[in-house]
Amino acid sequence: MTSLLALGGARSGKSRYAQNRAEATGLVPVFIATAQGFDAEMRARIDRHRADRDAAWSTIEAPLALPEALATASAPDRVVLVDCLTLWTSNLLLAQEDIPAMTGQLVSALSAARGPVILVSNEVGWGIVPDNALARAFRDEAGRVNQRVAAAVDEVQLIVAGLPLALKAR
Repeated sequence: MTSLLALGGARSGKSRYAQNRAEATGLVPVFIATAQGFDAEMRARIDRHRADRDAAWSTIEAPLALPEALATASAPDRVVLVDCLTLWTSNLLLAQEDIPAMTGQLVSALSAARGPVILVSNEVGWGIVPDNALARAFRDEAGRVNQRVAAAVDEVQLIVAGLPLALKAR
């Protein structure tokens, strides 16, 4: 495995699947976090994710500068886990960043990665059409980011109820 996208709905088991795959490599694990703890509920989620990882993991926080963080973290003796592209997309949208350009930078960083990379993202396009413009813009951008990353990685697994379904295999 060189690069993997673990895609799924909320609470589908995608983060657990991705972490298990990373740990199975036997390489030094590096976690790139895109979440920002702006409220108590999100801080609690971040704390739960941290508690799931042991002391072997190092963490880099990259709510916006994900391509740069990936380029810095990637090495032949490391496996990098990015969790998650959905929050990264949301952060970019709210910061009024150029999401297609940033996604292009991410794809370039993936192709230049010197070790395995696992990315986690939510599939947000299967629900109802959101009732406001910002939510629709987010859904559309997240779908485009997922498409570009899925095309760039070697493997894509759709996680449903904790079970992986191969969408793209090496």
